[in-house]
Amino acid sequence: MNGQVNVVDHPLVQHKLSLMRMKSTSTSSFRALLAEVSLLLGYEVLRDLPVQPVTIDTPIARTTVPMLDGKKIVLVSIMRAGAGILDGMLQLVPSARVGHVGLYRDPHTLAAVEYYFKVPKQMGDRDAIVVDPMLATGNSAVAAVTRLKETAPRSIKFVCLVSCPEGLAAFHRHHPDVPVHTAAIDSHLDAHGYIVPGLGDAGDRLFGTK
Repeated sequence: MNGQVNVVDHPLVQHKLSLMRMKSTSTSSFRALLAEVSLLLGYEVLRDLPVQPVTIDTPIARTTVPMLDGKKIVLVSIMRAGAGILDGMLQLVPSARVGHVGLYRDPHTLAAVEYYFKVPKQMGDRDAIVVDPMLATGNSAVAAVTRLKETAPRSIKFVCLVSCPEGLAAFHRHHPDVPVHTAAIDSHLDAHGYIVPGLGDAGDRLFGTK
């Protein structure tokens, strides 16, 4: 498998993801867990944010401390399930700009069909983080990143909860330069394009539509 994949195996991430996988987990609990896991994933994804020394006054003395250097981040949510990860990450970087890519999966071909695209202007000096809970066939992720590259952001990362070998291979076949951050690489896809064992349809479970 070509391309960089970072599996976030922190015990808290794995425990909360296990709770999300359970069929018995309610919509409200699933939603809360997704926000919590997304926040934890965000710590890893944003690990390489650059800092610069800044002089401040504490109650005791003047000192030099590290602070973010104003790197411009855009969180790009693949609608609709990406909203769950977006909410969690915005708790970490509330100043981040937000973009949306609207895609639906054709039930017959499993191909991604775009119906909406909106990101901030002047993406050339911004770093984009694309979020979607599942990397299954990879079609939606590939389409979203392909579309995003047309705006020429400074860098792109892709973040998901659960992935599989087929999805990762498809994604990096098209975008070997884009690193993937995921909490799990599951076994395989079934005949309907769902990840096994997975956690079901993330959008339906997040919004209680099934």
